Amino acid sequence: MIDYDGRKFRKAGGDAEAIAVYRQEGDVVWAEFAGGDVRRGSIAGTQRENGALDLGYTIVLATGEVICGRTVNTPEVAEDGRLRLREAWERYGPHAATGVSYLDEVS
Repeated sequence: MIDYDGRKFRKAGGDAEAIAVYRQEGDVVWAEFAGGDVRRGSIAGTQRENGALDLGYTIVLATGEVICGRTVNTPEVAEDGRLRLREAWERYGPHAATGVSYLDEVS
């Protein structure tokens, strides 16, 4: 299993201000983040044995809109040895959508 506790991630090519610091106890993983267009965001879920994360998320945007959804984040090792998380996400409600994005580990 990957130890996510204390690792920091941000959206690849995204706002440098919005960095999530991950915490972990056993297989439970969570984080909070804010910055740029995000006033407050949080994720929580569990880690699979292969290191992938099953997470739910809630984000409050600067506009006041609330976005909720789920994501499966699969770890990949970047060329420089840092983790990259491939997010296969799904949003619910008025912002319903699906997609894939990436999170890069930062120092």
